[in-house]
Amino acid sequence: MKKTILSVIAVFAIALSSNNLFAQTTTATPAGNLMATLSGNPDYDASAIAIRAAGLGATLKSAGPYTILAPSNTAFSNLASGKLDSLFADPVKLAAVFKGHVVSGIYDKAALIKLLGSGTPTLTTLDGKTLTLSVTDKHLTFTDSEGNKAKVIAFDLLGTNGVAIGLDAVLTK
Repeated sequence: MKKTILSVIAVFAIALSSNNLFAQTTTATPAGNLMATLSGNPDYDASAIAIRAAGLGATLKSAGPYTILAPSNTAFSNLASGKLDSLFADPVKLAAVFKGHVVSGIYDKAALIKLLGSGTPTLTTLDGKTLTLSVTDKHLTFTDSEGNKAKVIAFDLLGTNGVAIGLDAVLTK
């Protein structure tokens, strides 16, 4: 009982202070689908390029709804030397990496905070893997099934078929 009460209090405190604790929230009206949203954003256009190269562009232009956990351009530049080149050289592997960044359904900032208050803050990606949510160093953090972590740096990049969440790292395999 005490654990439940403490969890509710923690989620409530996070929700109240989420503008200070978490990343930037974008509330602009969507101009197009998620691919257009990422392509038109100078901080996330590398994700759009990688998604197209992986052959997932048509899927993410469809009705959805989807949540894309989009690594920022800086996240791509922080990959180990040669990693990005090797991913682009193998579209199958690139597709596997990006399927691990996409979830069916819309998980905007409010939904993610609500999920943190549940007993199991996890999401299932298009490739059937599990992402676990946690709060680390005052940031919402996604951890994949292999232990790779990425912090949220932007919320609610809206598209007509879902939402993109900006990450500071690429969840690689």
